[in-house]
Amino acid sequence: MYATNNAYANAGNAYKSNEVMTASKKKLVIMLYDGAAKNLKLAKMAINEGDIEKTNSLIIKAQDILAELMSTINFDHGGEIAENLMSLYRYMYERTVRANIDKDKSVLDEVISFLEELSQVWSRI
Repeated sequence: MYATNNAYANAGNAYKSNEVMTASKKKLVIMLYDGAAKNLKLAKMAINEGDIEKTNSLIIKAQDILAELMSTINFDHGGEIAENLMSLYRYMYERTVRANIDKDKSVLDEVISFLEELSQVWSRI
């Protein structure tokens, strides 16, 4: 049974890896937004379950994604949009830190809302 589950997990990981390696820049950004939102939604579930360690881990994964988004902003070509995105990413990062400290699902909802809106906007570009 374990070998079968492991084979499925390996196949899923290979699929995800291939999806990332072949995705356009636009698709990668959308995947990052969606991944961060997914981790925060799972963190909310972990809060409900009282699993502090899992909550922390999931929020940190979302923070890592936000840090990656911040590191890829091109200020040379992005102008005011780049500045605004950086401010928004920083804000979301700081809010996730606060949510992690307080285990506050409403703060996570706020950040999830921003991430989902950004994903939708990028999908329409």
